[in-house]
Amino acid sequence: MAVSGGGKTLRIAIAGDLHGEWDHSDHALLDCLAPDALLVVGDLSDGQQRIPALLRQLPMPVACILGNHDTGKDASGRTLQHQIDLLGEVHCGWKMRALSPPDLAVVGGRPATAGGGFKLSRAALAAFGPVSLQESADRITAAAATAPTDWPLVLLSHSGPCGLGSDATSPCGRDWKPPACDWGDLDLALAIRQIRLNRPVPLVVFGHMHHALRRGQGDRQSFCRDRAGTSYLNTACVPRHGTDGAGQALRHFSWVELVGQEVVSASHRWFGLGGELLYEERLWTAPNPAPNPAPNPAPELAPC
Repeated sequence: MAVSGGGKTLRIAIAGDLHGEWDHSDHALLDCLAPDALLVVGDLSDGQQRIPALLRQLPMPVACILGNHDTGKDASGRTLQHQIDLLGEVHCGWKMRALSPPDLAVVGGRPATAGGGFKLSRAALAAFGPVSLQESADRITAAAATAPTDWPLVLLSHSGPCGLGSDATSPCGRDWKPPACDWGDLDLALAIRQIRLNRPVPLVVFGHMHHALRRGQGDRQSFCRDRAGTSYLNTACVPRHGTDGAGQALRHFSWVELVGQEVVSASHRWFGLGGELLYEERLWTAPNPAPNPAPNPAPELAPC
């Protein structure tokens, strides 16, 4: 696919916090949709082996970061390390994963983060040893420095960076207890500033903070852009397996299209099991895009 200016369009599917909701129906759906790459933002389950093994089976470019739930509440770090071993090269924590094709550089943030500034859990300390705020930011920055300069760069983290707002509805806002505050990662925010001294960062993808706020407070803002042109996308639609009011089975993916170093569109999409796009929530469309048909509004999801 090409757009005005002759650039190649990269189509990226992103799976938000899975929390156990990943199976062969997702593989069949991806086979129908044929995105150029799949990104997974973590919280696969609570340390079980099934989903990492499934992700390794996918015959397409995949990058994954692990989240706080992936420690399995095992303070020894053995469960976390086992998840990393199962994922193998698919896991990109503190590393650059070169996906070629489609010539996309994915750099992972700090593995197993639970947000809230900077803190390593006991499991993360056991698995990785002591890592300071600056050391973590420098690891992310160094990984980005290895990415080909003519490839678009995506930062993939379980929690997003701090600096995106301090309301409960902000992309990384704390909603489970008052007062609301910015619950993003300081090391990721610092790394973004450091990386942008040398190259653009078109897209930062994360999850952790679920779209539906606690205690019926409404929905979270899941997308924003800063003045430097970086797009931030929270993909944590939970549950991502569901049904609509008519009983149709739904699978959620966030969807981003990149041309060169620019995000040209971003949306949340709910697909039927046969690959049909049933609902879409459009988040961003670059100026002067090609016209698209109007989508259906986002559904009210019910767990399967």
